[in-house]
Amino acid sequence: MTPEEVLARLEAPLSLRKRIGYLVLALAGLTGSALIGLLWATEPGLPPRTKVAFAVLVTIGLCWAAFGGWAVTRRMPLLARDRVVAGWLGVGAWLAFTLGALIITTLRHKLEPSLLGIVLALGVLAAVNLRAARRARAALLRRKAELTGGGGVQ
Repeated sequence: MTPEEVLARLEAPLSLRKRIGYLVLALAGLTGSALIGLLWATEPGLPPRTKVAFAVLVTIGLCWAAFGGWAVTRRMPLLARDRVVAGWLGVGAWLAFTLGALIITTLRHKLEPSLLGIVLALGVLAAVNLRAARRARAALLRRKAELTGGGGVQ
């Protein structure tokens, strides 16, 4: 593949397949948030920790919906920026889940080993995904800079 062909592929906007995937992601985030919000609104007398958990889940769903909408509306090449943003969203969701789980287990004075294992596994997965996304973006930006003669690093 010639440098011009590689540059053309790097400069291309999202494919239809990726746009549809991000649209599905946005709709899934909205649907999840709406269903949890509906459940929250129709259940009177929920304990405070359940209300906080629902609020966090609604927020996470809305963040994924906003991310999907952002990615679909980009008219420029993302150069794996979408993967980095998704990685940070994953880490943020993991942190929110971890803090909530620790608060709830601390209040109940009962630490479940299975919960600890799940939290650690999810944290490792989020960190690995973020690192892979950052590496992929850096590699694309380096390749673009090589092909354009050193300029164009974002």
